[in-house]
Amino acid sequence: MAISFDHALGIHVQTLQVRGRRTELLAENLANADTPQYKAKDFDFKQVMKHLQGGQSSSMLATSHAGHISLDRGPIPQHLEQYRTPLQPSMDGNTVDSHIEKSEFARNTLQMQATLRFLNGKFSGMKKALKGD
Repeated sequence: MAISFDHALGIHVQTLQVRGRRTELLAENLANADTPQYKAKDFDFKQVMKHLQGGQSSSMLATSHAGHISLDRGPIPQHLEQYRTPLQPSMDGNTVDSHIEKSEFARNTLQMQATLRFLNGKFSGMKKALKGD
């Protein structure tokens, strides 16, 4: 009997991918904190997971030829990424608040570590089952 990792790991693989994309977005925001007119982006984790569990397509656009450049941005549909509303807009139009971005980055990192620990426990359980411990 074959082991199905999709069934064994469940939603946690998608969770890890979504957390990874959020890390990228928050890092982009922090990297552009001094860029004039840059608009900080983020997404609602629960809304994205609900979208993915609903089995909806992860991309609004599709390529019609194998030679076209892929628009795949990972598991997050671009229409679910939203611009962050600044608490205090800057004079140059930049909406990045580095304190908020750093806080969200740290929170996302902790949540990603929790997901990795959970997956590690799943793999440990599978190893024990295969060894017969």
